[in-house]
Amino acid sequence: MDKDAQIFDDRIAKQAEKGDFVLAVVTSTKPDFYKQAPVIESAESFDAPCFVMHTGQHHDDLLGHGLKEYSIENKIGANLNIRGGLSQKTAEIVLKVEKVAKHLEKNYPDKKVLPIVHGDTMAAGIVPQAWMFATNQKTAHNEAGLRGMAPDMKKHGNIPEFVNHQFNSEWSIERNEPFPEQFNTFVGSAASQYFFAPTELNKSHLINEGYHEESGGRNNIPVVGNSVVDSIEKKTNQKLEESIFDIYPILEERDDWIRIDIHRRANLQPGRFQAIIQAIVELVEEGYNVNFVEMNATKKALEAYDLRQKIENLDKRHDNFLFTGLWKKHAHVYEFLKSGQCFAELTDSGSMQEELNHIEETLCLTARFNTDRPETVFEANTNLLVPPISGKYMKEMVNHIYNSPELQKKMRNGKKLYGSEVGTKIMNFLIQQYDRDLFEWTSDRQGFHRKKMTKFKYL
Repeated sequence: MDKDAQIFDDRIAKQAEKGDFVLAVVTSTKPDFYKQAPVIESAESFDAPCFVMHTGQHHDDLLGHGLKEYSIENKIGANLNIRGGLSQKTAEIVLKVEKVAKHLEKNYPDKKVLPIVHGDTMAAGIVPQAWMFATNQKTAHNEAGLRGMAPDMKKHGNIPEFVNHQFNSEWSIERNEPFPEQFNTFVGSAASQYFFAPTELNKSHLINEGYHEESGGRNNIPVVGNSVVDSIEKKTNQKLEESIFDIYPILEERDDWIRIDIHRRANLQPGRFQAIIQAIVELVEEGYNVNFVEMNATKKALEAYDLRQKIENLDKRHDNFLFTGLWKKHAHVYEFLKSGQCFAELTDSGSMQEELNHIEETLCLTARFNTDRPETVFEANTNLLVPPISGKYMKEMVNHIYNSPELQKKMRNGKKLYGSEVGTKIMNFLIQQYDRDLFEWTSDRQGFHRKKMTKFKYL
């Protein structure tokens, strides 16, 4: 391990003084910062004991900026400082969570600590397992029950029919992707006690997999919506010192932009990534205004397949192409998406599918063969899969959508799925659970040998 875990006892002690039931909000990567921030803010509004356990994955000024943007930095009670590839990060999380658990047992023996993870990050998969093995207690999971689904892709040939097929057909479970995010959210469920499901579909996935909706007469799987809506509303009303249009004036000079962000591992495979790059080239050459956002994963793929020069040449030759790095401030993304200047986001992000369900000014086009937010397609109609079969196919799908005013109207006016004041709903639920055990044997759940609630105990 390159760097040891840091524990900030002054921050933990300050929170532990407030009560015996302490919430440890887990953050790891960019989506955690803006989706867990509403939970932290709601805990503060309730004056509920709460500190942040940060894995340290996103820690630099760019990727880690959300810690500052959402005022999380000074709430970190434990920083695991994990680094490396998937295997090293996994091993470090397990060992460092155990260290934190032992420290809490020793220094706060009368406190019951409940970690709450989020979504489908590595932390969502590994922290619950590590915590359960270290403490014999389970965790809570914000944005639980994400499961990949897909329509019948054999229908892709006729694009208008494929669009209708996506909206109106039965979808099936297709859980191989995204990788490793589907693994993370699936195994994270196995070590969770409370599941905060964004929608009834997510809840049904969990119940179908054998998770009990109730135990001891109380709910385990409340449907609360998605906390991203809280952050959208907060950032929408925030006054920016510098606008995204100050940074990139061309975004205001031209309109109907297609903003493209690609980072999922499956889309970085050569065939799919080359199809996406070719789609970008064909869209630009056809006259679309395209902003291609280079993320860390994008950069590696461009270099691995010798495609960087192709993109840089496109940037030099065409005024309608803007090649940028990752946008540092999350508020800038929302500013642009709500400005009316952006026609569509072509993305493989899961969170963006949720966000654009709430932001009607920009269409969501998902460059994947399946999605773990399928409700945005067949229930809300605010999203469409644009599978990276080939560059030509992707361009033709975009052409069809761009030239179909009725389809655009349908997508912009789709059902809003993810509620409001979600952080408050989560905290309202949690403050009523202080007297419950965070692990149940089968005999407990069935009413035999039920024990009284135990204090936080390292086993």
